[in-house]
Amino acid sequence: MTTEARPALPYWRLSAFYLCYFAILGAMVPYWTVFLRGRGMSALEIGQLMAVGTLTRILAPWASAWVGDRMPRRIVVVRLAAALMTVIFCGMFVARGFWQVALVTAAFGFFWNAALPQFEIVTLRHLGSTGNLYGRIRLWGSVGFIGVVLGGGWLLERAGLDTLLLVLLATMAGTLISSLLVPDRPGPPAVQAKASLRGALRSPAALGFLVAAFLMQASHGPYYGFFSILLEDQGYTRSMVGALWALGVVAEVGVFLALARLLPRIGASRVFMASLLLAALRWLLIGHGAGSLAWLLPAQILHAATFGAFHVAALAQVQRFFPAALQGRGQALYSGLCMGGGGALGGVVSGFLWDSAGAVRVYELAALTALLAAALWAWLSRPVSGVANSAAG
Repeated sequence: MTTEARPALPYWRLSAFYLCYFAILGAMVPYWTVFLRGRGMSALEIGQLMAVGTLTRILAPWASAWVGDRMPRRIVVVRLAAALMTVIFCGMFVARGFWQVALVTAAFGFFWNAALPQFEIVTLRHLGSTGNLYGRIRLWGSVGFIGVVLGGGWLLERAGLDTLLLVLLATMAGTLISSLLVPDRPGPPAVQAKASLRGALRSPAALGFLVAAFLMQASHGPYYGFFSILLEDQGYTRSMVGALWALGVVAEVGVFLALARLLPRIGASRVFMASLLLAALRWLLIGHGAGSLAWLLPAQILHAATFGAFHVAALAQVQRFFPAALQGRGQALYSGLCMGGGGALGGVVSGFLWDSAGAVRVYELAALTALLAAALWAWLSRPVSGVANSAAG
């Protein structure tokens, strides 16, 4: 470990970006669809607008990776995306009707989703050999999410739904300002400049990682799309639903702190595998125990594994499989194809089956999907698993 680089780590400036960026998500996830309905959108139109957001999540990381891999200062891509996101979102104050809202949604969503993958690379470069400390920086994103989720409902009840636009604009402006404060950290000399993405993907372990990550996100479909609906159908109050969501994110913060110490000992590959197996357990607990807090509380605590530990271990795999010249495109594969594409597939399948098959069967399918991801990772990572663990540790 190179202790010389640690004092120069811009910890609070990096953390501020995550706090503001995920505060945007904290306003979007629970309140945006309610806002759209207040604007007179039908359920079909709201679904189409959410699909627009998902499409930008798939496409934007590729575009920002292409630009970032060709610019000497990757942080400039982040700043430009944050600035355009903030400016374009102002159009939402005057947008009326489906097509105007869809246009603004597509434009600001594209730049919102373009910023994070490149910032992740900047963060990991600042961390260098102390990459296990990533969780201590990323946890501030969870803090921002929790703060807006809990405070946003209180504010909107008192000031009205239109206040959501001001909250979102403020968090976007905070994201822009914090990006301006973060210094760039160039990567190592691009001695592998001619390396091809196809060559990197010839590794069975690299393919196994991407497929497993895709399936893991697909398994989250019924959680992100229908968890609140399931709880309300079981008779839980909206305040209890919000508290259960918040519990999961609080557990996520705890694992971010713990992994700074544990990841070098356990190894990223083992953490990745454990998160896949625990996801299967979590979906079974929710599917079969939604009516009982005795089942739901441990299920929500497992969010620490299925999101927090999984994401930290996945970023370690991106660094491992994609060298410096390919890191932007590797991050785009993870963010766009796995997170965006996998999440979109899981949401569509869950929505298609929810009414016909029922919640229990849908969550059982999610558990089987996570187990399939674990089996593929165990099979395809075997030839280099020892290398992975020693590299991650």
